[in-house]
Amino acid sequence: MSYIKKPVASHPSAQKNALGLTLRDYEGSMSTLCAGCGHDSITASIVRSFWELGTEPHTIAKMSGIGCSSKTPAYFVSGAHGFNSAHGRMAAIASGAAAANRELRLIGVSGDGDSLSIGLGHLCHAIRRNVNMLYIIENNGVYGLTKGQFSASADVGTKSKKGEANVMAPIDPVQLALTLGATFVGRSFSGDKAELVPLIKAGLAHEGFAIIDVISPCVTFNDHEGSTKSYMYTRKHLEALTPIDFVPEASEITAPERASGGLMEVTMHDGSTVRFRSVHEGYDPTNRISAMSYLYERQQKGEVPTGLLYVETGRPQMHTIMNSIDKALATLPFEALNPGSAALEKLQRAYR
Repeated sequence: MSYIKKPVASHPSAQKNALGLTLRDYEGSMSTLCAGCGHDSITASIVRSFWELGTEPHTIAKMSGIGCSSKTPAYFVSGAHGFNSAHGRMAAIASGAAAANRELRLIGVSGDGDSLSIGLGHLCHAIRRNVNMLYIIENNGVYGLTKGQFSASADVGTKSKKGEANVMAPIDPVQLALTLGATFVGRSFSGDKAELVPLIKAGLAHEGFAIIDVISPCVTFNDHEGSTKSYMYTRKHLEALTPIDFVPEASEITAPERASGGLMEVTMHDGSTVRFRSVHEGYDPTNRISAMSYLYERQQKGEVPTGLLYVETGRPQMHTIMNSIDKALATLPFEALNPGSAALEKLQRAYR
């Protein structure tokens, strides 16, 4: 179970950050995800990002919804605040936490199913409100906890583990965020720690809503036709006495060095190839229209652009828009939060 803690001991010579903390101090429980899951690579990048930034663990609030991705907050910064919400509701819960305590550093980890299907409306409004948080989507194109059905981010023509082809157009979270006016938009690959860590650090430091779409391979539902240990092969060759599935162990996919021009080809567990391309030198991440055009152009060529795709500074975040006080509402005394019936009556009269 995910509540199993890692050993607290660390090597005496382990490097410490400005707070005197080691990387181990930013870890959480033992992961129960499939061996080789890209989500664990993202966890490692989050751990290193907080460690390098020297963030005090008790000032962090980590949020999630439901799904494989939403188990991730259990695996980093055990000393942080945390809340595992209902399916698709993480953005709404995070918005409430941000409203109650603006002094917390909010990070939400969600999946493509959690964010782009049942939680799509909540995500859209969190972007619209410019909630001060980092929102990471661990994007694998499937519902991993319920046997790999297509999620809303699955590309047309993608085959499921059962061999069925997806016929519905995908929702691209990056294009969606740009269209809705997000002030920080990034994309990366779970195995590319060299790119992902600085991107996460920048997102955490951003004032406003920062979203990073991370392509994260699913080792369990990417071993399609040809695997003798796949779900379909097992069903065809064994007599099922009880409902059972087999999850083969796989090695973690790491990123090779990029070729000239920033192109990186990554071979997935099923033998397919995904082509990632870093934005080119001279790319302007402050031009929203150019960013959308660049994304469309590269996607038409079968490439997945990565890096900081768009950033906007100076846009009022949620507290500025709502004209809330500088102090965290969670720290206010009862007297300030409850001014009495006379004040309430005056407020109600103003709306009549």
